[in-house]
Amino acid sequence: MAAKPMAASKRVSSVFACQECGWESLRWQGQCAACGAWNTLVERQAAPPAARAPATPVEMSALVGEEVGRLALGWPEFDRVLGGGFVPGSLVLLGGDPGIGKSTLLLQAAGTMAEAGGRVLYLSGEESARQLSLRARRLGIGGRNLYLLTETDLQAALAAAESLSPDIVIIDSIQTVYMPELASAPGSVTQVRECALALLRWAKERGVSICIVGHVTKEGELAGPRLVEHIVDVVLYLEGERFSSYRILRGVKNRFGSVAEIGVFEMTGGGLAEVENPSELFLAERPEEAVGSVIIPTVEGSRPLLVEVQALTSPSVLAIPRRTANGIDAGRLLLVAAVLSRRAGLALATQDIIVNVVGGLRVQEPAIDLAVALAIASSLRDRALPLDLVALGEVGLTGELRSVAHLERRLAEAARLGFRRCLLPRSALRRGRPEVEIELLPAATVREALRVVLA
Repeated sequence: MAAKPMAASKRVSSVFACQECGWESLRWQGQCAACGAWNTLVERQAAPPAARAPATPVEMSALVGEEVGRLALGWPEFDRVLGGGFVPGSLVLLGGDPGIGKSTLLLQAAGTMAEAGGRVLYLSGEESARQLSLRARRLGIGGRNLYLLTETDLQAALAAAESLSPDIVIIDSIQTVYMPELASAPGSVTQVRECALALLRWAKERGVSICIVGHVTKEGELAGPRLVEHIVDVVLYLEGERFSSYRILRGVKNRFGSVAEIGVFEMTGGGLAEVENPSELFLAERPEEAVGSVIIPTVEGSRPLLVEVQALTSPSVLAIPRRTANGIDAGRLLLVAAVLSRRAGLALATQDIIVNVVGGLRVQEPAIDLAVALAIASSLRDRALPLDLVALGEVGLTGELRSVAHLERRLAEAARLGFRRCLLPRSALRRGRPEVEIELLPAATVREALRVVLA
């Protein structure tokens, strides 16, 4: 018996979307089937798909020789993180804590681009045009070729941008704009996702760079689902301590360049100013004969930086001693402390250990392990390390020291700033000694490294 043909499905006029995870259902239900949250499904109108011309496949060989011109801002620190500037048609996401300086950074970047002859549209859903003009006046921005638009309706904003034909569009912020055909409120998961997709399509079709601001949650992640980070081409974070004047612009995703670049800025009365030599900045206030202080030449993206690692040990009054890490991963601190106790014989079982990277910088590479170990041992023994010494190397669980990448660049930066000795893993010299004017102190294990500099 032949099967009956399936009846043609009717066009769906509305769907129910979860406000927590974005899961959609054709009917309302009390619990979301995806994330398990209760009473989070909200009805929204399903927009009919717009008729679009089919895309035409293009052979890759026809595009290989094409040069993509970037829109440089004229800020070396910002351009470095972007990989050389904005790529036409790219979608960039900038996140950061409230009050960290995201709007200030982008308004200054817009003013610099406009002064160079580019046409910039600054869309704000949080501040009025008069408020933006007052801030621009404080930052010394003239405003020529810089257009301000206060609008939260995304369709109206894109229509205004269409008539202006800008080179760059700045959206401040993605949580304040909305699409009127969606029933959910601005800032909801559905609105953020659909607005990001609409901006992506508009940017790609017209070859206009768009930079959007994203708010950050209490956990330090961008508000809304992580899928927004998958939609955009570049993800940047503006980091820094609230009571510190220094800000670090870090790239965590970049389809057009390195994903580990950083730019260093200082917050002044006239806005954010570039820091041309971050290494000297991070070492400027280092005291002489500092116990528990070690310098490490780290590499962030393509630039070497010298940062100071400090450690403090003190007898604990708790049954379980505390391990506090600022600027490094807490797991790395536990690993180094365990290796020092087991492989180097240091009595750390009754000691509280606090480790801090000076300047608010966060070092994520394992090359900092040896510096952390030396700082802890220096504090425990109350003996200062030589002022002209730097240290680098990864610590293994058996107490061995492992080599790290970009050794010659690290040593060259250390020698440029006046350091004369470097403690490093013995395995790093297997391929020959680097051509740098600095004395190398190789060590195979953590125990040997402590004996070399703290004997």
